[in-house]
Amino acid sequence: MFVVDDDWSIRTSMNRLLRGYGFDATLFESAGDLLRHGNFDTAICIVLDIDLDGISGIDVRRILTEQGVTAPVIYITGNDSPANRAAALGSGCLAYLPKPFTAESLIGTIERAGIS
Repeated sequence: MFVVDDDWSIRTSMNRLLRGYGFDATLFESAGDLLRHGNFDTAICIVLDIDLDGISGIDVRRILTEQGVTAPVIYITGNDSPANRAAALGSGCLAYLPKPFTAESLIGTIERAGIS
């Protein structure tokens, strides 16, 4: 599972949560770090913040799609708006979770999608 968020505390919390449910998490503090990392064939899912420093997570999703990356995406955001929600859902995501979200909403999405 790849997690991209520019907030250290969110990355740390997500790491603990996902590991607590048996998922290995690879953490990225920026879109650039994720895109340079590659190895997308190892990502069972990408948890992607919408508001990243310098680029939208939705734009990152478009770049990944153009590169043939098929890992499902769960968006998280501290800036919930109808426009963000519509763009996120239009990009084809598993879920759109406004911060703060519950552990159950994230883990439930992963479980419903059959990601393991």
